[in-house]
Formats: sequence, C-alpha cells, structure tokens
Amino acid sequence: MTDRPSAVRTGRMDGRKRRWRQHKIDRREELVDGTLAAVRVRGSTAGMDEIAAEIGVSKTVLYRYFSDKNDLVRATMQRFIETTLMPKVYGAISLDADEYQLVRSALAEYVGTVDEDPEVYRFIMGNGSADQSSLAEFERLFAEVVAAVITDRATEKGIDTEGAMLWSYVLVGGIQLATHWWTTHKTMDREQVIDYLTMMTWSAIEGMARAGGSRAAFAAQPHVLPDPPQS
Repeated sequence: MTDRPSAVRTGRMDGRKRRWRQHKIDRREELVDGTLAAVRVRGSTAGMDEIAAEIGVSKTVLYRYFSDKNDLVRATMQRFIETTLMPKVYGAISLDADEYQLVRSALAEYVGTVDEDPEVYRFIMGNGSADQSSLAEFERLFAEVVAAVITDRATEKGIDTEGAMLWSYVLVGGIQLATHWWTTHKTMDREQVIDYLTMMTWSAIEGMARAGGSRAAFAAQPHVLPDPPQS
C-alpha cells in the first residue's frame, strides 16, 4: 500500500465510501418500504419492536439506519408523500378538464388516498411523531402546484392573480386539516366528504373569480347571504 501512489489509494477509499453511502441509502429505502407494509398489517400504533418483527429484522438493525422512531416516521412520511399522495394529486390537477372537474378530481384523489391507506396516514400524521419540516415541505409543494394551476387558469380569463399563493395555502391547509379530522371522526362517508370539500373549495374559487381577483372589487361588492334555494 505504501508503494502505491496516494491518488490511487485515495481513489479506492473514496470508491468504498461512495458504495457504503449508497448501500445505506438503499437499505434505508428497503426498511422504509418494509415499515409501510408493517404498519398496514400492525396498525398505526406499531412500535419499533413490532415493525422490526414484521419486516423480519432485529430492532438493532432499524436503529443502525434510523436514529430513533421519529427518524423512521420522517422517512416514511417522505416516501408516502413522494410516491403515493403527491403523484395522485399531480395527476388529477394535470387533467385536461374544466376548472370544476379539476377541483373535484384533486379533492377526490387526496381524500381517497387517505381513506384507502388510513393506518399509514395515521402513522405519519397522527401519532405525535410527525416531522414538522417534512410536513411543511409537503404543504409548500402542494400549495405551489395549486397556485400554478390557479395562476394559469385565472390568467387565461384576465383575473388578477396577486393573491394566488395565499389562496393556495388557505385551500391546502383547510383541506388537509379537514381530512385529518375526518380520519378520526368518521361521521360521514367518503363521497359526502368530497362533496362538502368541493362545495367549499369551488365556492371560494368562484367568489375570487367573480371579483376578478381584485381586493377592491371584492370589497365594493354587496355581501349578503343569499336565501337557500326552494326545494
């Protein structure tokens, strides 16, 4: 070794380090996938012992790749958002459809994904271990996508889009909070939830469009609740 050029020795050591880092990344991803499967079987309250047993590894292995349960929950949240939740929402928002159908499709995908994978959703969002930075990143990405769609559609119609980012955060935050509440208070079925969320969201968008996106125009309008339609 001492007779070999230092550049050769350094290159080989760097190569081993890169392979080891890649191995850790790959192994973490495998364990995250295993955690998702374990939570679907054991439930959202599964602890590290149960998760390890379901995956078929020792708890020591989990702690070798994750510093604690919060670290595992954080990685699981990122995987679920990146590979399951956001692709479905992106797909719905990207449809070649009118504005109302885009709204309803996106809401249906979001609520449906949560409803079809409730244990995973509760594990990453509802067990007190949710990583706020990952959650904030998800909200930012979601809001930016919604803002882009609002800006694109509104610009075509000559609507002022200065408030688009703010509107998007209001919509995303409200939908997320309402859906989270519904996962633990199943007082209505999925279609009812989608209907009510669509009613609220569309009414907000329609109101902004009616004012042309202008604060001044909105403030100048009469604001009186209409009488309900006669049955």
